[in-house]
Amino acid sequence: MTHRVTLRKIAHARAGDKGNRSNVSVFAYDPKHYPVLVDQITPERLQQTFGALFTGQIQRYLLPQLHGLNLVLDEALEGGVNESLNLDSHGKSWSFLILGLEVDLP
Repeated sequence: MTHRVTLRKIAHARAGDKGNRSNVSVFAYDPKHYPVLVDQITPERLQQTFGALFTGQIQRYLLPQLHGLNLVLDEALEGGVNESLNLDSHGKSWSFLILGLEVDLP
């Protein structure tokens, strides 16, 4: 049996941005939840959920020793912080959105 929780219940994130690329790392609070991150936080899911926002390639790097993922989002900042008319399109906004995803816990 599984139950759904928001990702922020089991993980935290750090984010940064440079130019038109955002970098979001997500880390499980408890190592037992790392497989949930690997299985359910995929580039395909992010593209499906946030495709209108993340218009470029999404690369995912596994960080098993840290129980985390590093997500690199290309073309995710409307040209970059200095070029965007959006008031807050920084990478921290993307970490907030990603942590709002629901995941299934065993």
